[in-house]
Amino acid sequence: MNLSRALAGLVIGVVFGVGLAVSGMTNPEKVLGFLDLVDGWDPSLIFVMGGAVAVTAVGYRWAGHSTPILDAEHHLPVATLVDARLLAGAAVFGLGWGLAGYCPGPALAGLLSGSWEPPAFLAAMFAGSQLARLLAE
Repeated sequence: MNLSRALAGLVIGVVFGVGLAVSGMTNPEKVLGFLDLVDGWDPSLIFVMGGAVAVTAVGYRWAGHSTPILDAEHHLPVATLVDARLLAGAAVFGLGWGLAGYCPGPALAGLLSGSWEPPAFLAAMFAGSQLARLLAE
């Protein structure tokens, strides 16, 4: 990997992490408040998700008509099949998010918070991914 790609990745990661922190996505209580539709629902993260969907939609549209600066081509997903593996993975992701209040990006950003929960979540996520890989083989 060349230096410019590594620096671009670092800058993009920092901007993403700052965005997660500013939006409250690194605060599991805020996330769980959004997911709790019965008792004290906090709808504010709808705006975060809506903004993310809008930026992604524009980015995908733009990527189809542009050439990357630091690579020869865009590396966009090509899979379109919705199968049992995808649905199971989405269900496990949703369960983990609902139970812990973290998903991978916010957990990584939360490592700097000094709290024990993000490293514990990431360790459990890594162990679960390794277990799933072993079971798939």
